[in-house]
Amino acid sequence: MTDTAQDGIASGLLARVQDRSFKLGVIGLGYVGLPLALVAARAGFEVVGFDINAERVDSLNRGEPGIRHIAAGDLAAEIDAGRFVATGDFTRLGEPDGLVICVPTPLTRHREPDLGFVVRTAEAIERHLRRGQLIVLESTTYPGTTDEVLKPILERTGLKSGRDFYLAFSPEREDPGNPHFGTASIPKVVGGDGGDALQIAQALYGQFVVTTVPVSSTATAEAVKLTENIFRSVNIALVNELKLIYAAMGIDVWEVIEAAKTKPFGFMPFYPGPGLGGHCIPIDPFYLSWKAREYEIPARFIELAGEINTAMPRLVVEKLAQALDQRFGRGLNGARILVIGAAYKKNVDDMRESPSLRLIELIEQRGAMADYHDPHIPVLPTTREHAALAGRHSIALTPEIVRGYQAVLIATDHDAVDYKALVAQAQLVIDTRNICERTGAIGEHVVKA
Repeated sequence: MTDTAQDGIASGLLARVQDRSFKLGVIGLGYVGLPLALVAARAGFEVVGFDINAERVDSLNRGEPGIRHIAAGDLAAEIDAGRFVATGDFTRLGEPDGLVICVPTPLTRHREPDLGFVVRTAEAIERHLRRGQLIVLESTTYPGTTDEVLKPILERTGLKSGRDFYLAFSPEREDPGNPHFGTASIPKVVGGDGGDALQIAQALYGQFVVTTVPVSSTATAEAVKLTENIFRSVNIALVNELKLIYAAMGIDVWEVIEAAKTKPFGFMPFYPGPGLGGHCIPIDPFYLSWKAREYEIPARFIELAGEINTAMPRLVVEKLAQALDQRFGRGLNGARILVIGAAYKKNVDDMRESPSLRLIELIEQRGAMADYHDPHIPVLPTTREHAALAGRHSIALTPEIVRGYQAVLIATDHDAVDYKALVAQAQLVIDTRNICERTGAIGEHVVKA
């Protein structure tokens, strides 16, 4: 292909982006892919959403987003306007001018990267890749994935990145349930495999996000995402460790943090909890520590933070057992425990990597019976790591029911829970989020953990 023809492909894509005749495909319609698809559709782009879950596809096409913080009306508006449709037909991957990959990147049981979803998606694209398409990976992964894993699969077609198609990485920055920032209002980091890919990807995202932040390569963009979440993981581990130290000294870590954050410079507050949850912070650091071994560089801070945060559920359960012993002269064996919150963070229906599931398992391993209440998760879904808990139902918070448990363990501080009523009805409350003090739900039977 001549340089002139190559320039023509790139300029043609840019022109379609600018006049919004560019057709976008989003692969993976979960907490990342669906919000992205909707903001692009609202900006005037025709969007095809791809998902392997047939039930998910059907519900979306009925106008049911299935994600609490996405309004059904917003989805229905784009469907009615003909700007969004969901499909499980991956033979249509050749139709869009651009494909954005938003599939999971979990860890294996050995805490190593599992790129199975990315690889299978790349292989599906490979079968239908055509000249002139833009392919963007958004799934969080280690530096080098786009270039070392995705690109070789796509180039097995004989088409070449930067000449026949364009390849980029732009890390997702979703924060489900955040009332202040959504997909369109969060700056978008973009790295391309060459100048044309960067220009096209940046132009595309620039049509529906507040601003784009170009970086020099796909590996740099991949590193940006890991750095953001490793920063949080390490600092959360630090305050979790400080909580244990200060508790031994009779000092309330929550009071310490509240006072420290009045400093207008040089301090950023992070808060302890029962463990890490979500699709990023518990997972992303291990992607970099795994990759660092290739260069024979130990990732000591990252691995230590992971150890501390992973240990928190067990420490919380130990605190629960001690509180039961002190109040009732008994431990966990034979006790009935109610866990408040199954979601990994407040006011969302997202259970990915939620420490609540591990807490329930640990409580029952100690001979107790555990139920849960969550206003946003009526039934526990099937997960790979906690399959035995699937199908359990949320328990109502009536006074009679709450009084029937020896202890209530607050794992997630949803706003929909009446904590004053909960404390008034419960025999013992173990609070891992300091929500009782924050809401004025005070009692001598409330224990911070």
